[in-house]
Amino acid sequence: MSDTDVTGRVVIVGASLAGTRTAQHLRTLGHTGPIALVGAEAELPYDRPPLSKDLLKSDWADETVESFRLATRGELDEAGIDLRLGIPAVGLDVAAKAVLLDSGERLAYDTLVIATGAAARPSPWRPASGVLQLRTLADARAIAERLALGEPVVVVGGGFIGTEIAAAAIGFGCRVTVVDPVAEPMARLVGPELAASLVDLHRANGVEARFGVGVADIRGEAGALTVVLDDGTELSTSTAIVGIGSIPSTDWLAGSGLQLENGVVTDAGLRAIGAEGVFAIGDVARWPHPGRGLHRAEHWTNASDQARFVAAAIAQGADAEFVSTDYVWSDQYDWKIHTVGHRDPAGTSVVVGDLAADGRVAVVHADASGTPCGAVTVNWVRALNQIRRLLASGATVDSITEQLEQLGSSAPRAAA
Repeated sequence: MSDTDVTGRVVIVGASLAGTRTAQHLRTLGHTGPIALVGAEAELPYDRPPLSKDLLKSDWADETVESFRLATRGELDEAGIDLRLGIPAVGLDVAAKAVLLDSGERLAYDTLVIATGAAARPSPWRPASGVLQLRTLADARAIAERLALGEPVVVVGGGFIGTEIAAAAIGFGCRVTVVDPVAEPMARLVGPELAASLVDLHRANGVEARFGVGVADIRGEAGALTVVLDDGTELSTSTAIVGIGSIPSTDWLAGSGLQLENGVVTDAGLRAIGAEGVFAIGDVARWPHPGRGLHRAEHWTNASDQARFVAAAIAQGADAEFVSTDYVWSDQYDWKIHTVGHRDPAGTSVVVGDLAADGRVAVVHADASGTPCGAVTVNWVRALNQIRRLLASGATVDSITEQLEQLGSSAPRAAA
């Protein structure tokens, strides 16, 4: 179908945020043709950030879970979206323009949107029970049940997900140890300027941080596990939660002819390389990012932005290059951490504010040429909003830091 044909059949594989929002935006933008939304999980589409940020700390009442749904079945039915849940896609025939479903059905398309996201990188340690990972609603429920016991927990992986789980476990009164082979795992997320402060925050809340040492083995069963570290230390725990990254969900695309390299490789317009009429969005897409080369992003804002972008490309024939907002957030106890843009390892960073004295701080990043490329803020939303406006306007690092200093001097200490 042509870019401006609003009557062709669109098949979206992945009932994720990216997939669901694409279907909804298509209708809003005037697409009148058939839309099928295929999801491997039997669950109605739901938001994933609450899995580690909210649901682990909730009472799991029905109304709580339902509040994180992206749409009700009634809303999707009313929009004329053919919802296929609990039926994974297992193959793609680009020549015939058809998706092969696990049910044996071949689902024909004029335009295909791949939004299958990513899966948790499988744990290499698999005792009989007690080792859990977080990716789905069912995973979150299983972890919440273990945390509610108030028994010891070892979290393997010191990224945002791992540390958010650790914070939730502390709230349940669990004794928590976080293990990561990197000496300063937080530096990957917020840069070296703030990494130590985040580690101190977790230690102050009772977390034992074992950084710079890896896990050699996990043995036993739920309630009586032994986590063996590379240095020979043995940690006794009731539950181990493994968060060691993710892998894009592309197995079903093997042999399709698409370019698969740590995701589905696309052009700047998110059109998949290797086939006509195929887009890839969300965690599974790897597209040419200005300043970062081929890039795959796993965050909510990126998935939402790409859904809107591709829906416009399909329904309106929009022909542009996707530009990411690169915005990520995390809740760590009562701290609010926000990042925008990116940090260039070859660049420089400027710290504005004093986290210890004021309870807030901002770090502005510049690339190797001195051009501002991103920032991270802690407990300072006003600074975040100011930075986003200034980055968009092309302001210099000196201008950004000067205005942040003025903002800081005019605001009360510890204000957000």
